[in-house]
Amino acid sequence: MRLVFAGTPMAAVPTLRRLAAEHDVAAVVTRPDAPLGRRRVLTPSPVAQVAEELGLPIIKAARLDDEATAAVTALHAELGVIVAYGGLVREPLLSAPAHGWINLHFSLLPQWRGAAPVQRALIAGDAELGASVFQLVPALDAGDVFAMRVVDVAEDATADAALETLAVDGAQLTAEVVAAIADGTARAIPQTGEPTLAPKLTLEDGLLDWHQPVEQVFARFRGVTPEPGAHTTIDGVRVKVLEASPSTEDPREPGEIAATKNALLFGTATRPLAVTRVQPAGKGAMSAVDWWRGQRAPEGLRAGA
Repeated sequence: MRLVFAGTPMAAVPTLRRLAAEHDVAAVVTRPDAPLGRRRVLTPSPVAQVAEELGLPIIKAARLDDEATAAVTALHAELGVIVAYGGLVREPLLSAPAHGWINLHFSLLPQWRGAAPVQRALIAGDAELGASVFQLVPALDAGDVFAMRVVDVAEDATADAALETLAVDGAQLTAEVVAAIADGTARAIPQTGEPTLAPKLTLEDGLLDWHQPVEQVFARFRGVTPEPGAHTTIDGVRVKVLEASPSTEDPREPGEIAATKNALLFGTATRPLAVTRVQPAGKGAMSAVDWWRGQRAPEGLRAGA
């Protein structure tokens, strides 16, 4: 098929590579170059970099305005495929390809409609993660579903690792749907069940609540790692938690901190959370135990204070 592909982050790259190998990708739509790193160097999106590598035409657009709509419409694509582009497709662009647009979404729809489905699912402690390919409609992630798949993700995977796994499986799922649309066998069915929403995360979403059970604390850690980042406050200083896991040590009071040979134990409502790597505000990443020993913290100091 003659396709137009829209996507921006690394999670969209496996699908782009797969479709480019099997179909005629007329152009790739992606967000403009963004400043990255301490020096804020303008850097093409991961999708833009791969599109250039593959020799595909690139349309860089912060939003699909009249100019971008005209450029995409002129391609006369049979189908549009979107994966985490970061902008809305509205009419008349929505109906420009003969088969409209399909969207790879990293959730089991109608669960977690919105910008952060993987992160929100992890925070909620969902037992299953998955991917869905659906027909794009004006309403948010509400179109009929062509295919859905539960994906095995490591039980301790953080959001970035989970998304990496989902992206690979999602590329396969999308390729199957595109092939079915091409040969006329694709069938989409309406979503069923009560929708849940997955709005973009904020810095506040990363705050760890030590009064919760360790399972909930660890679930939030997984969901907000690496962005916006799990954190707590110790003696008025915000400390980012980079590596952590539930401990089998005896319970401690919520927020109570104790150093062992390899980790800092943070008390929760149940068992402690073992933290092995941190990043205090204004400093680089370091061993949690080494940082704590250098603090010479007064006795009784607790996280969250």
